[in-house]
Amino acid sequence: MKDRNKIKELLASGEQDIDVHIKGWVRTKRGNKNIAFINVNDGSTIHNIQVVAEVASFDAELMKKITTGACIAVSGKLVESLGKGQAVEIQAREITLYGEADPEKYPLQKKGHSLEFLREIAHLRFRTNTFGAVFRIRHSLSFAIHKFFNDKGFVYLHTPIITGSDAEGAGEMFRVTTLDMQDPPRTDRGEIDYRQDFFGKETKLTVSGQLEGELGALALGEIYTFGPTFRAENSNTPRHLAEFWMIEPEMTFYDNDDNMDLAEEFVKYLVRYALEHNADDLAFLQKMYDEELLDRLRFILEDDFVRTTYTDAIEILSASGQKFEFPVKWGADLQAEHERYLVEKHFKKPVILTDYPKDIKAFYMKQNDDGKTVRAMDVLFPRIGEIIGGSQREEDHDKLYRRIQELNIPEKDLWWYLETRVFGSAPHSGFGLGFERLVLFVTGMANIRDVIPFPRTPKNAEF
Repeated sequence: MKDRNKIKELLASGEQDIDVHIKGWVRTKRGNKNIAFINVNDGSTIHNIQVVAEVASFDAELMKKITTGACIAVSGKLVESLGKGQAVEIQAREITLYGEADPEKYPLQKKGHSLEFLREIAHLRFRTNTFGAVFRIRHSLSFAIHKFFNDKGFVYLHTPIITGSDAEGAGEMFRVTTLDMQDPPRTDRGEIDYRQDFFGKETKLTVSGQLEGELGALALGEIYTFGPTFRAENSNTPRHLAEFWMIEPEMTFYDNDDNMDLAEEFVKYLVRYALEHNADDLAFLQKMYDEELLDRLRFILEDDFVRTTYTDAIEILSASGQKFEFPVKWGADLQAEHERYLVEKHFKKPVILTDYPKDIKAFYMKQNDDGKTVRAMDVLFPRIGEIIGGSQREEDHDKLYRRIQELNIPEKDLWWYLETRVFGSAPHSGFGLGFERLVLFVTGMANIRDVIPFPRTPKNAEF
C-alpha cells in the first residue's frame, strides 16, 4: 500500500503537479460525452477529491460502470483545479474498477435520506458524509480517552463482561446461560438450578465495570475501564441503548473534590481534542444538523464548572417560577429538564451537583455525617443534562455492610467487595461517563442510535 495516497493527506499537503494514486468510493459522477468529473472519497476526510477523466482515453464499458457507490482506484497527476469548490483535482491517467454498485439498486444513489432510513441500512450508512463525520469523531474521542489516562499514569483495566453481580442495583440485566431454557433443570423448590449452568451460578451481562475497577485501584492506585456495558431496559427513546460503552476511572487516595477536578479536566480535554483534530467534521455537522454546535463546545472550555449541592439546586429550582413537567422536591431524583435549567438558564455554565440524598443513590457511595446524603457528584452539560455520575466510595466496612443490609442486597454476591474494606481499605473515588452520551454531545446529533455503529435497542439486533 506504499503507493496509495490518502485523500486527506493530498488535500492538506499543498502540493501540485505530482503523480498520485488514490483508492475509494464514487460519491458522484457528472460530465458529458467528452469529459467526466468523478468525486471520490476514501473515508479519511469529509472532503471528496475530484477526478477529471477524458472519456475517449478510457474503455466505454468501464466508464459506464463508474457510478455512485462503485469502488475504484485512480492514478494520475494532482493539479490545480480550474473549477470552483476545490483547490486541486486529479487528472486521471488510469482507472481500475474494484467493485460495481448497480444504480438501480444502490440505496444511497440519491441524497437527502432521513436518519431513520439510514438506521435501517446500518451496513451502508458509513458511506454517507454524516456518518463518516460521526464515526471519525467517535474514533478521535476513543483515542483521546486512552491518551488522557495513559499520560496521567493510569492503568487500563479490562473488567469482566460476564458477571454475577449487579453494580447499579437496577435489576435490568441480560442473562447469560448455556441451559436449555425450554426445559431447564430445576431445584426441589421448582426454581431454575443454575448450579448446573456453565459457571455454576446465575450470570448476566455487566451494567458497569466499577466494582471490579475498585479492586484494581486498591492495589494499582489509579485505573480506568473502557468497555461495553448492557442494560435490558425496554426503552425506545433517543437516549437509550441496550448495549453501550462506559469509561470508568477509579482512583485511590482521591476524595470527592479530587474526583470533580479530574472529571472537569477530563471532559474539557476530550472536547478540546475533538475541536483540534476534527474541525472539518464538526463544521459539517454544525452546518447540517446543529448551528449552535461549536458555540456549545466552546462553552464547555471557556468556563470553570459551577459546583453546588443538590439541596441548593432544589432551592434554586423551587424558586425559579419555571413550570416543570416533573415536580421539584427534596429527595426526588432530578430530571433532565431540571438539570438543563440549572446549566442553561440559571448558572449559564456547566454544573457539578454534589451531596445527593442517599436514598436515590447507589449503595457504595460514601455517607456524609448528616446521615441523609452521600458524597456523590454529577456533571451536567447543556442540552443533555447529566453526562458524568460519580462519587467518593464508602471505604468503611461497617457503614458499607449496614447499607447493603438496608437495601437487601445479597451479601453472598458481594463478599469480595466487602473484603477490600477489611484488608487495607483506603479512601477512593471514581466516576462513569457514558461514551455515547459524550459522542452525542460533541457531534450535535439528536439520537443516540446515530453515534454508535450498530445500535442495539428493543426488537433491533439486525446487524
